[in-house]
Amino acid sequence: MTGSPERAWLALATSRNVVRRALGMVAIVGAVLITINHGDALLRGDLDRARILKIGLTLLVPYCVSTYSSVAALRAVARGSKPR
Repeated sequence: MTGSPERAWLALATSRNVVRRALGMVAIVGAVLITINHGDALLRGDLDRARILKIGLTLLVPYCVSTYSSVAALRAVARGSKPR
């Protein structure tokens, strides 16, 4: 890849395979985290703006972790080394 390291990282992070994998993690891990962290409130019907924001942030965590690890693995393979 050419250009700055940041652009190269973003190109990998926004590639179809990385985004698809991250969204899969959001569906699985995000659902588990929402159930653990907000399940009782959701069952009570306690769904205000603050709770919706917290749920959104809860979903962002597995997306970011999956994206970061996928990009790190792809970059390691491109360098010819094993992913850490």
